[in-house]
Amino acid sequence: MHELLQLDASEAARRVRDGSVPAEHLAQAALAHARATEPRVNAFLDQDEAFVLEQARAVDRDRAAGKALGLLAGVPVAIKDNIHVLGRPTTCASHMLRGFVAPYDATVTARLKAAGAVIVGKVNLDEFAMGSSCENSALKQTRNPWDASRVPGGSSGGSAACVAARSAFISLGSDTGGSIRLPASFCGVVGYKPSYGRVSRYGLVAFASSLDQVGPFARSVRDIALAMKVMAGRDEMDSTTVSNPGPDYPAALAEDLKGKRVGVVREYFDRVPDRSVAAVCEAAVQRLKALGAAVVEIELPHADFGLHVYYIVASAEASSNLARFDGVRYGLRAAAENGIATYVNSRGEGFGPEVKRRIMLGTYALSAGHYDQFYGRAGRVRTLICRDFAAAFARCDLIASPCAPFAAFAAGAKADPLSMYLCDVYTIPSSLAGLAAMSLPAGFDAQGLPVGLHLAAAPMADDLLLASAHALEQDLLADRTLNLNRLPRGLQG
Repeated sequence: MHELLQLDASEAARRVRDGSVPAEHLAQAALAHARATEPRVNAFLDQDEAFVLEQARAVDRDRAAGKALGLLAGVPVAIKDNIHVLGRPTTCASHMLRGFVAPYDATVTARLKAAGAVIVGKVNLDEFAMGSSCENSALKQTRNPWDASRVPGGSSGGSAACVAARSAFISLGSDTGGSIRLPASFCGVVGYKPSYGRVSRYGLVAFASSLDQVGPFARSVRDIALAMKVMAGRDEMDSTTVSNPGPDYPAALAEDLKGKRVGVVREYFDRVPDRSVAAVCEAAVQRLKALGAAVVEIELPHADFGLHVYYIVASAEASSNLARFDGVRYGLRAAAENGIATYVNSRGEGFGPEVKRRIMLGTYALSAGHYDQFYGRAGRVRTLICRDFAAAFARCDLIASPCAPFAAFAAGAKADPLSMYLCDVYTIPSSLAGLAAMSLPAGFDAQGLPVGLHLAAAPMADDLLLASAHALEQDLLADRTLNLNRLPRGLQG
């Protein structure tokens, strides 16, 4: 592997800005590495070398002309394929959008480009971001870089896998119920879900609008903070973004853990079926304590209903958002004799089984006679979950838990929907409450697979969360027995 790919994004951008590393060399290294690793990882759905190199050369021309370069100058960044990149395909890993080319940049894409980032490709996901393993993609099966027989997690599986494989320095994903944090945990990278409203969703293909958030993957918290500084802030094209521009995220990393209070729900740790996963997360909590944080036990009495609430609310919103894919205005148009048949055939051929399942569930929950019984009641329980978190954050600054009940599982091991849905049992409650949340690599399970610690903070406390995670990360990285920064074993040799 090229030595440039061992750098983090912050250092790579610094070298491009000072001229010691041309952006084109950085792009060539990432492209060459992708060519070498893609047969094993299978993360990219679209990668055009000419498009990539032209972006890098533009950065080098700006530097040669004496222009000031942005915070991400020359940094190779991959984009989940439900986020628009002007002139490139947006497929959502679905036959429904086969051949669709994005007519504009998503706000996050435009801000990355303005900061000098080089978009190296679009990466795989569960179809329309609905899944926890990346096995629901209609286009290809992405593999976990640590073990090709295992899943990378979902829905942002390609985003996590390409960063773990070193084919991109940063990637973007979307998180509705855990779709950034779960694959980050499975692939051993940092995955960040910002507070709801902190980052624009303009140009993200909507799944569940009251939950969706765009967020970054990287190999360090420092790079996450850098990406957040570039992307976060008010966007007139997204009315859900908050007017507060937010803090200077990289500068906030100087804060330490002394005096911080970390909340722990004891039942979360006790219920983990894989005790080696629980042990990694418990050890990380003890490190937080050793770094000066106070650990307090808290209760989230309604969090156990999170899974039930999520699959009603998210499915209902998906049913509404995906109604636009009708064979007339957007997406695949199947051959048919009349308008109704066009609608039925197009959606039947274009959508995969999981998308159909959620549309049907959501349509039923919204139907006359069932709305209040399902969607209305789910909304009321969601309010109770939000109140539980508000009460918890009166007693603590952060909440720590396992990110997933287990490490990455074998492809095909969770064929029934319920066992797949249970993957997100620890991540969903914080999504329902709009919290800032992340998965931080904390160690390895008994089989040598990565394990992520889930950390959450109150809405808009993104700077506190990133600073705390950075302090813990530095302590973890200093422990050479963990060797957290090593290349995934599936790519060694």
